[in-house]
Amino acid sequence: MLQTSPISPTLQPIPVREAREPALPRGDLPWSRVVGEAEVMRLLEQAIVRVGAFDCPVLVTGETGCGKEEVARAIHAAGSRASRPFVAVNCGAIVSTLAESQLFGHARGSFTGADASTAGAFRAADGGILFLDEIGEMPLDLQPKLLRALQQREVTPVGATRPIPVDVLVIAATNRDLAVEVAAGRFREDLFYRLNVIHLSIPPLRARRDDIPRFVAHFTRHFASLYGLPVWQPDAATLSRFVDFAWPGNVRQLAQTIQRVSIFADQVEAILDETFAAATPDLRMPAAVTEASPAAPRDIPATVNAGPAPDASAGAGPEASLPMLHLDELRRLAVRQALAAAEGHRGRAALLLGVSPNTMTKLVAEACPGEQAARGRPRKARGVKGARLG
Repeated sequence: MLQTSPISPTLQPIPVREAREPALPRGDLPWSRVVGEAEVMRLLEQAIVRVGAFDCPVLVTGETGCGKEEVARAIHAAGSRASRPFVAVNCGAIVSTLAESQLFGHARGSFTGADASTAGAFRAADGGILFLDEIGEMPLDLQPKLLRALQQREVTPVGATRPIPVDVLVIAATNRDLAVEVAAGRFREDLFYRLNVIHLSIPPLRARRDDIPRFVAHFTRHFASLYGLPVWQPDAATLSRFVDFAWPGNVRQLAQTIQRVSIFADQVEAILDETFAAATPDLRMPAAVTEASPAAPRDIPATVNAGPAPDASAGAGPEASLPMLHLDELRRLAVRQALAAAEGHRGRAALLLGVSPNTMTKLVAEACPGEQAARGRPRKARGVKGARLG
């Protein structure tokens, strides 16, 4: 059975756990405050100070929007590499055909269009920190090359014949469970262990509700200063709504909500009502698409029950009972319902979701890998063009 790093995601095994204060007084921490007063965040502060003193790979995990890059930047600021580069790469945005070049660079003339040599992210971060965000989305064929770069501390640019030494501390981040990804064959086990030397997990905002008023105060001041506007002051009832909300998008979603409120100060209630509507625990996707529904495309069978597609997540129960506050779950549910509405035809389901056939293939593989949906070119369907998932 695959075992995770001995460093617990809850940070409990870290030796400084019993201390109530980090190694430095809180006022002297060498990074701008990205955490709150909750005890779990104090433990995270302690871990950042400790990890910053050592050169070893760090894996930062947490839900979307909880501040994984901010933690990576805090480690950078707290360590001996603070004066050296911090280079961030979103692995989910890497172009597969250019992935190796983006990370390791390439020599001039190594491929068509390579009119000049490039350094790549590793060499750009030499002496500093390379932050690999969304590491769980890194292409599988690139993972062994990343592993070698970490092990040998050297990179070989595309088209070059000799490796180049690099001095880089890698911090990786993901909102996925990499142990699950390894078991599913989507992530290399050896790379997982190489990255998971120190494992820091950021709790979701709903797990530290006492810090929400502080975030609200911070972002109201920030956006008022940014836009030259008066500071928005929520009343007690409104602030209670902020505290009681689950914030599926975590700090990022809260910040964006405050940003919208700051810009549209005359529409505060409408903005907040729209945001907090998702707090209803019984919120469900429609069980069926009907002819009367304005969202039903005319050329797609509209009376098909949009329930679970065949082979979709056995044992998970009816789709209508799935929680609707997690973006990944929303996406998987939308894919399965689109397949059901299109009678298993991927092309027509792609039209329903407003995505390309290639993207649909990827979405189906993630949402229901056992699905044997029909393949084929999507035929044009009125009322579908321009639709978007999410």
